[in-house]
Amino acid sequence: MVDRSEVLEAMRQHYGDYELTATTNGAWLAEVVFSLVRQARERDPDRLPLFIGHEDWFRSFLEVTGHTEDTVPEYALLNYQYQQNMEVDYRLDRVIREVVEGPMPELALNVRIRWADEPGIPDQYSYIDTLSTPTVRVTNQQLITYHLLDFGDWIVYDEIEGITARPESGVLALLFRLIGEGHITHSCIAVAKDGIHVSRTRAEKALMKVMTTVTIYPDGIIEKGVPDGRSDLLELEERLKQPMEIDYVEFPGDQ
Repeated sequence: MVDRSEVLEAMRQHYGDYELTATTNGAWLAEVVFSLVRQARERDPDRLPLFIGHEDWFRSFLEVTGHTEDTVPEYALLNYQYQQNMEVDYRLDRVIREVVEGPMPELALNVRIRWADEPGIPDQYSYIDTLSTPTVRVTNQQLITYHLLDFGDWIVYDEIEGITARPESGVLALLFRLIGEGHITHSCIAVAKDGIHVSRTRAEKALMKVMTTVTIYPDGIIEKGVPDGRSDLLELEERLKQPMEIDYVEFPGDQ
């Protein structure tokens, strides 16, 4: 069990780097989890998996951001209302069997997010993130799993299961019109010094796949590709395009 004080401190460490009102802050979530893992790795020689409770996450989020339950972004409130708890296994031999191509990550995690089976509780929920531009429809399944990798200057969400998304407006909506609400399977993110994210994300549905690069600004605005005149962002995009192939250990079943 991760103590609420630890969650709060980890959030505070990275709060000023990201805008948390929109859901386009995957880098922030990853940084918080990586911080908790590094602390646990120092004090626990057995490296037992971590359990991060929904109540501790939500109350820490409110304290760090200054929001209340009436003003908190919908995605955070739904996470709390559905009691989505997070389990993190950071034992390398439980995550990676072999790096076939590309660098070895500094940290490799199995992440499982879920809520308990209870009568009358749906097995999924959806919402439209109106705080990002373009707006995005996001669906969370009852069980979400992914591998989370830290390469030092970029991060990867890999083999994602349980999340679908579809831009509702703008240029990106055209990309997803062919496949509907796409199952997001892979996302790699690098962050520039001024807080701008460059992300390459793959979404799939049936036999169709969409891989796209987007620039995500601190205020939640998403732009397809990389803007002209930003050589630093182009360098980040090239970094994210480097070959990466990992043979993962089969994700552990329910416990």
